[in-house]
Amino acid sequence: MPRLTRRLVKSAKPPTSGYVLIWDDQVRGFGLRVHSSGVRSFIVQYRDKYGAGHRMTIGRWGSINVETARKEAIRVFEDLRASLRDDNKLHPLAERRARIDAPTVGDLLDRYVMNHVEQRNRGTTADEVKRLIERHIRPRLGGHKVASVTRHDIAKLHHALGDTPRQANFVLAVCSKAFNLAEVWSLRPEGSNPCAKLERYRENARERFLSAEELGRLGDTLRRAVTEGLPWRVNGAKSSSKHLPKPEKRRTLYSRVTTAAIELLLFTGCRLSEVLNLRWDRVDLHAGIITLGETKSGRPQTVIINSPARPLLELLRATASPWVLPSNSDPKRPLSKTAIEGAWQRIRSDCGLEDVRLHDLRHTVGTYAGQSGANAFMVRDLLRHRDLAVTGRYVNRADDPVRALSDEVGARIAAGLAGRRGADVIPLKSTGGVSP
Repeated sequence: MPRLTRRLVKSAKPPTSGYVLIWDDQVRGFGLRVHSSGVRSFIVQYRDKYGAGHRMTIGRWGSINVETARKEAIRVFEDLRASLRDDNKLHPLAERRARIDAPTVGDLLDRYVMNHVEQRNRGTTADEVKRLIERHIRPRLGGHKVASVTRHDIAKLHHALGDTPRQANFVLAVCSKAFNLAEVWSLRPEGSNPCAKLERYRENARERFLSAEELGRLGDTLRRAVTEGLPWRVNGAKSSSKHLPKPEKRRTLYSRVTTAAIELLLFTGCRLSEVLNLRWDRVDLHAGIITLGETKSGRPQTVIINSPARPLLELLRATASPWVLPSNSDPKRPLSKTAIEGAWQRIRSDCGLEDVRLHDLRHTVGTYAGQSGANAFMVRDLLRHRDLAVTGRYVNRADDPVRALSDEVGARIAAGLAGRRGADVIPLKSTGGVSP
């Protein structure tokens, strides 16, 4: 058998059909396969611990040279000898096939969504996790093998989203959970999560709430929205188009349900999803409470119906729908998040509150409650924060003080919306609770 050299490889003649093998005389089991097509590939041939023969391609000539192929063949035979000594180690070809068949990050994400996100996360959280996966994680990491992802790979993804710190941190949290589950499912070694020790971006906390003057502007806009309508926003270049209605007719009239959704957010301090998903079977006007079945805390919670919220709910009660806030197009369905957010964009622009999000209405309730003199525990009760169980033993948990606080805050917000001076702060009387 000749020694494989560059000249020999280049001069080897292809057979008329099939292939021929030329073996190296220096490294036993290392050879060259020449196909009738002219393709030349370096191979190794060996037997495993059970005597079964295997032939594995190292690489195609042109992509690697003879000496590189010979060194790789030597490494393969070293791995073979290691597998013969260790019953738990695969022989080289089996190990290569295992790597090829190993699950990708895309496979992991599919399993993560099916077995965890859809089973354990709330609807809104699950939707956001899926959005981040499809928009950011899968395009960058989906084709990687789960076992080969490194901390550097995750750091690059996190850094690429640095312009949006909160989203970048959420993506990192999703990746961390997915790779934790990869360890549980034996797809990676224990303690190998590539997200470990990566520093999160600093997120700027928002402290936005509406002042009494801003509430007055919002209230005026809400009243005009359902009576005369809000003016269109027309591009200056197209404002004189002959197809446009006359200026006095360029107005959009909003339904009472749409403006009521905004008012309910202010009066109750509820989250947007809690208001939009509210059904009448959860509202007890006689007892003055709303029972939320699905909340961020994952357990039923009670909301006080304060004095300003009661007439609003009684007005909405006239609609023939199981939903407190039915869709404008189909009463059998709830008002959609897209619809209310689209309306809010126009409403907040009209009253000069472009930086105010719908969630800031909840911040307004909490801020007014704090300014009224209520202690921190009562404010937590009003907003139904998750850590209430920790603080419950320090205060009276009867709903009377919370109802009084809810009425106080609701009255102040209603006065603000109406443009009255009643939006000034009036401290609560002592309720006998223990202040922090």
